[in-house]
Amino acid sequence: MNRQARLQALSEFLKKRREQLMPETVGLPAGTRRRTPGLRREEVAQLAGVSTTWYTWLEQGRDIQVSASVLDCVATALRLTSDERKYIFSLAMESTSAPTPGLERTLEINPSLQRILQELRYCPTIVTDRRFRIVGWNEAASRVFLDFNSLHAEDRNLIRLLFGRKDFRRLAVNWEHFALDFLAIFRAYYGRYVEDEWYSSFLMEMRESYPNFDSLWEQSRVSLAPDMLIEFRHAAAGKMLFQLTSLQVQGEDDLRCSIYTPAADTKTESKLRKLVDTPSRN
Repeated sequence: MNRQARLQALSEFLKKRREQLMPETVGLPAGTRRRTPGLRREEVAQLAGVSTTWYTWLEQGRDIQVSASVLDCVATALRLTSDERKYIFSLAMESTSAPTPGLERTLEINPSLQRILQELRYCPTIVTDRRFRIVGWNEAASRVFLDFNSLHAEDRNLIRLLFGRKDFRRLAVNWEHFALDFLAIFRAYYGRYVEDEWYSSFLMEMRESYPNFDSLWEQSRVSLAPDMLIEFRHAAAGKMLFQLTSLQVQGEDDLRCSIYTPAADTKTESKLRKLVDTPSRN
């Protein structure tokens, strides 16, 4: 992503967050003459202690001087979370993560991580890279989601599968919430690796291919590890409840290990054991 694209992404995010922040939540009167939802630009500027002109230019994506301290004041005014703060800093400041050399290669997880996947026999687990390519999974994940071995490597992208495969859309009871949580993680990577042109190309592809992608992406949620309790309606096992735990795997490939733990006090684990222990028809 070049600088102009980065500033445009910052512009879109700031505008969306301003529109989502209600005046009464920051101690301002709601008023009766608001033509648009959320705060006005001058109100954000007032809360941040900056001039209205400067904040307007920032939100318009102009190439202006931005300091860390002033950007922090803007983040506070907009009530941003820690992950959202990191996101706007990565977009606005020059100190960004460079693309990882050789990321186009087919990644292979190391034997120790593969062993961990196998040991998590009754916890569906998926390993993804920063582009959300699925680079590792266990048998439980194949039984609950789909047979990843049947897909070509270039098709194993979790975001693309979420929107493009009916298997995923039918599985999650609240598919939209399910997709939003993963898009929140994806946006965190998008902000961190702002120099990687792949993200701009991928987002364009998703917008052109899936009409409902843009409306969800524009909600602009950011989270490195959202707390997710997910309800699935599995074709063979029926209702299943999982708690998702997301772990970062240290290393240059920036891998993420997503572990779906059967929710306590439910029949999910017994259903999963039966599902996993039943011999595959393949």
